[in-house]
Amino acid sequence: MDFMKWLNSLDELLYEVMSWLLFFPITLWRAAVRPLTLMDEVDRQQALPEDQQYASLLSPPLFLALALLLAHATAMALGQTDAIIANTDGLASLINDTTTALVLRVVVFASFALCLAARLVRSRRAPLSRLRLRLPFYEQCYPVAIFALGLSLGTSFAGMADTATHMLGMALIALSVLYFSVTETRWFADRRGVGYPRAIGNVAWAIVEALLLMIAIGFLFTR
Repeated sequence: MDFMKWLNSLDELLYEVMSWLLFFPITLWRAAVRPLTLMDEVDRQQALPEDQQYASLLSPPLFLALALLLAHATAMALGQTDAIIANTDGLASLINDTTTALVLRVVVFASFALCLAARLVRSRRAPLSRLRLRLPFYEQCYPVAIFALGLSLGTSFAGMADTATHMLGMALIALSVLYFSVTETRWFADRRGVGYPRAIGNVAWAIVEALLLMIAIGFLFTR
């Protein structure tokens, strides 16, 4: 009986993982080409019963995690050493395998989604709460995933000795930053109904908060 339960669990897990191979590129394409349309989809998906949500695309947190997993796998394929795993000083000693390193990276990049979601809520003069943060946080996971994937791949390529690969990496980093800046500005302006100058100011403030949080986490895990 226990063996049959294990087989049933394996069946569900295998189907779930294999479905990611199909829906990850679909979600990636939609997030890269029409990010605001995909972010609007989050509102509709959250209104559905839980078992019907995200039937034709990956959920935002899962998409972010898989994007970072892809970036990490690419770096490993290029023969690059994970500096976090290699470091054994301070809290870095807790990060001793690929799984924990991936979890840390998800937390670091998710801080961008959290800070931008919090900035939107605060700009509405509404008290911060888990309920109010949930929807904008989920929306933010899509563009943050594209930004994280592009930035991570670009950093890996830029670290290669080959000139063409190095230039490709630098271009990918620049495009990722441009994509993220434009998408976030348009998102904030749309959600708040304000002009682009005001949206740029709020987005810049949220990104600074996220960068400070990232620096703090980085300091703790490299000392």
